[in-house]
Amino acid sequence: MKIGYARTSTTDQVAGLESQARDLSANGCERIFREQVSGSSTDRPQLSAAFDHMRAGDVLVVTKPDRLARSTTDLLRLVEEVKAKGCGLIVLSMNGMTLDTTSPTSKMMLTMLAAVAEFERDIMKERQREGIAKAKADGRYKGRKPTARSQAEQVQALAAKGVSATEIAKRLGMGRTSVYRCLVASATS
Repeated sequence: MKIGYARTSTTDQVAGLESQARDLSANGCERIFREQVSGSSTDRPQLSAAFDHMRAGDVLVVTKPDRLARSTTDLLRLVEEVKAKGCGLIVLSMNGMTLDTTSPTSKMMLTMLAAVAEFERDIMKERQREGIAKAKADGRYKGRKPTARSQAEQVQALAAKGVSATEIAKRLGMGRTSVYRCLVASATS
């Protein structure tokens, strides 16, 4: 049985998730597990569910290696987990080439491609840090605008009316933790 796994890093990448699911279906996946969570997150319940669903002889199919793992180490660990279950891994989108880890050559190629992808990500992060540092030095970077603090008065008003923290968070589109921060800040002022 072919089991597909589709992942995007954020919830606003709906088109990307649908595109992956479409490609996985087109490649014969009978069951597709989908989630929208960062690849570096240790909590990926749908990936765990896919592994739990796999039986010896099954094949896990992903569209790209970075949809499965964020680092070479993580990818190789997952490849070994798949192998230990008596299963295979297929990566579809490799510029027209499909990598099937049941062959030694494909496993080597996957390892090299994962290392290159990790290197590119590290370089991108380094450039981003340099750009932020320069913008700060030039006085152009102020960081993310604190959204919760700007709504502190609304939080306090709703709390004074007896509205629960969960309901306040829903109404104002913020996290419950931010609601508690606003309430604590107002209590200490």
